[in-house]
Amino acid sequence: MPVERFYGAERLFDLADLPGAADTDFAQRDAEELATLQEAFLASPWAGRTPVAVEVPFEMAIGDTVVRGRIDAVFAEPDGGATVVDWKTGEPPHGSGAARHAAIQLGVYRLAWAALSDCRESLVRTAFHYVRTGLTVVPDALPGPDELAGLLARETPS
Repeated sequence: MPVERFYGAERLFDLADLPGAADTDFAQRDAEELATLQEAFLASPWAGRTPVAVEVPFEMAIGDTVVRGRIDAVFAEPDGGATVVDWKTGEPPHGSGAARHAAIQLGVYRLAWAALSDCRESLVRTAFHYVRTGLTVVPDALPGPDELAGLLARETPS
């Protein structure tokens, strides 16, 4: 069973997103790589949970910037909140700077899911799940709306 159909979604990640996908011999390796990722995913705690939403598109304004994205999966939590999970096929970020940069993505996803589900932001948790390694990373802190707006304003060309 393909991983991308596990939750009934069209896809959880693309084969083209895998490291080395641009290599000419990728077509020969892709079936083996996909099988490896499927096995790793099935061994994860996420495989035993049922998401309330998958592949959720969003578009929202953060400050003066319109942000568009797609949330991979959302899982309900017993306290009425939710955990937004972003599947990754690569390696976790190394170093505090890289981890902080990665947390920006989850900060955006937290705001998006809170708005889409009419849930308090404080009840939305986030995580990256690195499928290949089976590691789930929950950032210590996420940027809030004002910090995200400031970060986006600095990144957006005038």
